[in-house]
Amino acid sequence: MSIFNYFIKDKKPASANLAKERLQIIVAHERSKRNQPDYLPLMQQEILEVIRKYVAIDMDQVSVQLDNDDDCSVLELNVTLPG
Repeated sequence: MSIFNYFIKDKKPASANLAKERLQIIVAHERSKRNQPDYLPLMQQEILEVIRKYVAIDMDQVSVQLDNDDDCSVLELNVTLPG
């Protein structure tokens, strides 16, 4: 029967593998926060509060990224607006 299971595409990943993948995502996210300045989380929150004054946004549709080059830091904030 194991040879037939190889061809089944609806096979769900084992819970251990799924947990491992989720943990890797969380660890990567936490590592990226280590290199951020102390003021960055507060600044992100204030920017989102200003946007929420004018537009109702879903927090799942917000992406924040900080890119550091040699002498320049770029804060990228992507918000998917409704409609």
